[in-house]
Amino acid sequence: MKFFRPIGVMMAMMMTAAGALAGSYETGLRQLSIQDLKGDRHIDGFLWYPTSEREGKKRAHGNVVWEPIMVIPDAAPAAGKRPLVVLSHGMFGNTRNQAWLARKLTQEGYIVAAINHPGTSTLQRDPKHRRELWQRQKDISRTIDHVMALESIGVQVNPDRIFMAGHSLGGFTAVALAGGRFDPQRVDASCEVQPEDVICDMLNDWDVAKTPEDRIEMAKDLSDPRIAGFVVFDLGGTQTFSPESLRAIDRPMFVIGAPMDIRGLNLDVESRALRDALSEGVVRYLEPKTLAHFDFLGVCTERALDLLKEEEPDDAFVCINGQDERRAEHEMIGEEVMEFLAGIGN
Repeated sequence: MKFFRPIGVMMAMMMTAAGALAGSYETGLRQLSIQDLKGDRHIDGFLWYPTSEREGKKRAHGNVVWEPIMVIPDAAPAAGKRPLVVLSHGMFGNTRNQAWLARKLTQEGYIVAAINHPGTSTLQRDPKHRRELWQRQKDISRTIDHVMALESIGVQVNPDRIFMAGHSLGGFTAVALAGGRFDPQRVDASCEVQPEDVICDMLNDWDVAKTPEDRIEMAKDLSDPRIAGFVVFDLGGTQTFSPESLRAIDRPMFVIGAPMDIRGLNLDVESRALRDALSEGVVRYLEPKTLAHFDFLGVCTERALDLLKEEEPDDAFVCINGQDERRAEHEMIGEEVMEFLAGIGN
């Protein structure tokens, strides 16, 4: 398929989409709890959604390190059919990491869901769940099922405008949901040559695809055809997918690379490689020269950097340039993401 259209057509579509979503909504907030009726992979998270209510605003998702966003808990959803965006956090991240983006999207009329992936989230690091990396994609599909079944909110979701965005390992999750197929033999060969690669090190430490049974599960088609488009924030793991499966992806994908990386991700084998592997007309690529891997997290408080340097010096890097500079990056990313999504499914 061809994603890019003539400029006049694209502008008309974006104006139509913007008009349909405009309304300067506030952000409603509900808890998500998705039970695993066949096992122990229970999922928790948040659902943010547009509301026309104005009273009852509260700070949420903030602490001494992260600035909060303003929400109205359990507010009545604004009427109308709406797009849904599901967010997937990075390695040992959590459902709050892209709350800033959820706030921006809900103000423009989007419903947004985010979950904690069991095994690879901040407080859920069970080795079994972590090893079963193929379950991450299934977490997202289960979340879509759950949101679509929710009373009031579910009936508002436009089934033709379901999207997914993922940061870092969440970007890996997004690519698999788009049709990328994990290739165990390719991974073996790559990691034999470069065992120190950050992805090889992660897969080895987590015992991913070590048994024949796990290799079969990892190599399965884990795509979800309901997802109309994908946003990938500085992913890791491009080299684990077969080139043939990447070339066969036919749904729009917006890939954002972060060149100011200090944690070991190499854009030449990650975001740039993904851009080059996708078919012409499918991929949109952006690489802002000042963007760092952790700029996709929230805005840091004034005290955050000094506090982290004192109490958690190994983690202080997440708040370098984490205030005004990051706030500006968020504004740019939010606008780019909304422009991308506005051109899909209208």
